[in-house]
Amino acid sequence: MIRNLWGPSEVANYLGVPLNTVYQWRCRGYGPAGRKIGKYVRYKPEDVERWFESLAEGVI
Repeated sequence: MIRNLWGPSEVANYLGVPLNTVYQWRCRGYGPAGRKIGKYVRYKPEDVERWFESLAEGVI
């Protein structure tokens, strides 16, 4: 099954963090893996969920 890709705002919403935090994480090489598609960054929802599940409690 193909799932829609998420933009940074969907990632921020899912994680409950400000949008700017997602951008800062990307610049610092932290956070879920995103991929550039043209001028846009897109995330696979399962990659975001996997990244979140891999965090120790209280890391964010």
